[in-house]
Amino acid sequence: MCDLVARTGRHQQRYEDGRRLVAGCIPFRYRTNNDETSDDEHKKLVEVLMINSQSGPGLLFPKGGWENDETVEEAAAREAIEEAGVRGDIVHLLEFYDFKSKTHQDACCPEGMCRAAVFALHVKEELTSWPEQSTRQRTWLTVPEAASQCRYQWMQEALLTGFSDWHDKWSRGGGGTNCDPA
Repeated sequence: MCDLVARTGRHQQRYEDGRRLVAGCIPFRYRTNNDETSDDEHKKLVEVLMINSQSGPGLLFPKGGWENDETVEEAAAREAIEEAGVRGDIVHLLEFYDFKSKTHQDACCPEGMCRAAVFALHVKEELTSWPEQSTRQRTWLTVPEAASQCRYQWMQEALLTGFSDWHDKWSRGGGGTNCDPA
């Protein structure tokens, strides 16, 4: 039984310029690379966490509405807990991505346009129980595996140009975060 409860409804939802504002994250972790061809036994392999879609094939990153009573970082962290059952540190805003939602059109946003703030979230804890666990399955994947399974083009772009570019720069010492790969 999960003590956490997912938020529902749109009464606290933020909108801007006819777009619903959304917050999401690309949860990631490191695992030891056991590749025998690797020169460095201690090299860490980055993996990202994806969840199944409730409305069709393909995998997604956790995301949902940014509400009036929270910061965008709090909203992204909340969605990671509600949808994927993970907690961690928000370490970097990757970018803002515009997309059209086919399922979330309402009076404030009749065309379903959304703007998502997507963050890198370094996972520190995987919960055994979380609000949407009865409808969500989580899967850890390498970045290439995740890119091939992204349901939406904008999420694939967030992974390949936002997350991967940031992570490559950060791992060479220029990413500007406190995230430690060790």
